[in-house]
Amino acid sequence: MSGRTEGGAKELGFSKFSFAFLLLAIFSLLFTVPSRAAPIDDQFQAWLQNDLWPEAQAEGISKKTFDAAFIGVKPNLKLPDLVLPGKKPTTPEKQHQAEFGPPANYFAEKIIRPVTAGGRSRESTNARVLGLIEKRYGVPGEVVLAIWGRETGFGAARMPYDAFEVLGTKAFMSTKKDFFRAEVLAALEIVERGLAPVNAMKSSWAGALGQPQFMPTSFLKHAVDFDGDGRPDIWNSTPDVLASIANYLVHYGWVRGRGWGAEVIAPANVSCALEGPDQGKKISDWAAMGVRRADGKAFQASELKAEGFLLMPAGRSGPAFLVMPNFYVLKEYNTSDLYALFIGHAADRIAKGDATFAGNWDPVGDLHRSDIASLQRALEAKGYDVGSADGLPGFKTRRSIGTWQSKNGKAATCFPDASLVAQLK
Repeated sequence: MSGRTEGGAKELGFSKFSFAFLLLAIFSLLFTVPSRAAPIDDQFQAWLQNDLWPEAQAEGISKKTFDAAFIGVKPNLKLPDLVLPGKKPTTPEKQHQAEFGPPANYFAEKIIRPVTAGGRSRESTNARVLGLIEKRYGVPGEVVLAIWGRETGFGAARMPYDAFEVLGTKAFMSTKKDFFRAEVLAALEIVERGLAPVNAMKSSWAGALGQPQFMPTSFLKHAVDFDGDGRPDIWNSTPDVLASIANYLVHYGWVRGRGWGAEVIAPANVSCALEGPDQGKKISDWAAMGVRRADGKAFQASELKAEGFLLMPAGRSGPAFLVMPNFYVLKEYNTSDLYALFIGHAADRIAKGDATFAGNWDPVGDLHRSDIASLQRALEAKGYDVGSADGLPGFKTRRSIGTWQSKNGKAATCFPDASLVAQLK
């Protein structure tokens, strides 16, 4: 603090006393941090040999593969969402993924235009492969291109992490140990089966692999050898990358011949609390309530009897959408409404040109995850289903906010803000 120290006493200045104190602090920093890190390293190595290795061996992993994967690997304490040994997990204050931030930022032109422009430029280059993929899997080329562009900039983004360091660290000490334990075992299986060498297993900070950013379990389930060289190569083979993305979507139920959805105008009488995949209505019923397409076109006659779902990712502070089952297939790729909407919107722009949303993304409070988690716990205490008090404003949280607001005589906005956090404490 400038000018005053805690308790109100004036600063002493840089005296002999403060110099001595500084030396003591430096000494403490130099010698305390390694002494804390060393036991964690030791615990990690013990965990590898006594806990993870027996299970890996039981699943057919050789000692040669296991040792090669973890030689020189230490836990990376800079990764997010870790729980140090002996500590309890807490909701992180900050947000580590773009999907968790303000929606307007996620759809900024500087973010989406490189994906749409890059997709169009690669559409002709890869026309033959994309045509074969759409014929086999039924997934339009523009959807595959949008995912490829969003995940790794069409392969331009380089993965800076050792996958075994990331997955091993998270399996040992993250908030989702069981999830990452399954992933690190799958990564070992990839190497054991000769699908990729250890030195090729580079990943994101979350442990995702290759140009499509597959977690290791997803690689084993969905990666495709589309170029016919005998193995699925999601690191270097464009045909394998594109086909693997399409195959992933098909495995999660992509419906051939149907789109993802469309932007709509939802009048005030249509509550934002009607959002969600469990509150679907026929498109004709939504139309009868006054919902209409934002582009002024009529809903397709073939879609009127089909089910559609209201999506309002920023509540009343952003555009509204009617989405189809394929939207929720896109969401299987990354469990974020914003991500799935980004892919659908980018795919439309790749196919039809760079038209922006009709509605505006108004500024919303950039709350910390811990603030939103506090609000979610308060809603849970009142009997509302928010999905999970994880600090992420998913559709269950958004509509619960809207329902609470309506019941308490407030205009339903269906999105968390600082005043709501204060009111619900």
